[in-house]
Amino acid sequence: MAEKTDSKHGGEKPHEKQGGFTGSKTAQADKQGREQQRGRPQQISTKPIVSASGKEVKGIVRLAGKDLRGSLPLRRAIVSVKGIGINLGEVISVIACNQLSVTEESMVGELSEEQVEKLEHILKNPSEFGVPLRMLNRLKDMYTGTDGHLIGSDLTYTVRQDIDHEKDANTWKGYRHAYGQKVRGQRTRTTGRTGMTVGVMRKAVLAGAAAAAQVAGAQAASAPGAAPGAKGAAPAAKGGAPPAGKAPAGAPAAKAAPAAKAAPAKSEAKK
Repeated sequence: MAEKTDSKHGGEKPHEKQGGFTGSKTAQADKQGREQQRGRPQQISTKPIVSASGKEVKGIVRLAGKDLRGSLPLRRAIVSVKGIGINLGEVISVIACNQLSVTEESMVGELSEEQVEKLEHILKNPSEFGVPLRMLNRLKDMYTGTDGHLIGSDLTYTVRQDIDHEKDANTWKGYRHAYGQKVRGQRTRTTGRTGMTVGVMRKAVLAGAAAAAQVAGAQAASAPGAAPGAKGAAPAAKGGAPPAGKAPAGAPAAKAAPAAKAAPAKSEAKK
């Protein structure tokens, strides 16, 4: 049978014809191209973002020491800065729109470098543009005595300095900061726990003590002579002393002492 098959196909198998590849040239070229591109990072074609006004939007904008996406609206970009809350951000966004001649829907990536610098000046000095003092976060500074507003890294550094000052002065706030406890009078019975909690430790100790007591009781019961009550009950049952309160059957009944004689004895003792 083997000779017939060899003679039938001419001594060659179907997949071993001349050329070594049965597919087309285009398929082979595609395979080689995939092998060359394997392991290489794909290059994604990024198109620039264009705003509604036709301006090109920057990808990343550096505002007050923080990198922000250029596609963020102006109000959201202002609130993203550390030290700017929601209410203050609403006020500053209105001021910035008037000062920079932009709308609230405009993106922060549309601003030029000069406009970004002016926006940072507004964020650092909001009182100069009509923001009320009650909205600032640094009133009557202990070193300068002035009212101001801190943002970004300046706020982080100043807060750290204030905490160190409280620790050096050995105040109650400094004491709580030094030991990592809550500072503003919050409860600490159920929250703010760190490390091993007292309640869990007490339960573990009680469970260990109960297990040790059980082991000691088992050892005492198995030791010889450890339970005298069980062995001492046998002689009494066989004919030992009768239990208290019960007289033998043949014994005469005990005569009760007359009550008249006991009464004078008590009176003499009192005298």
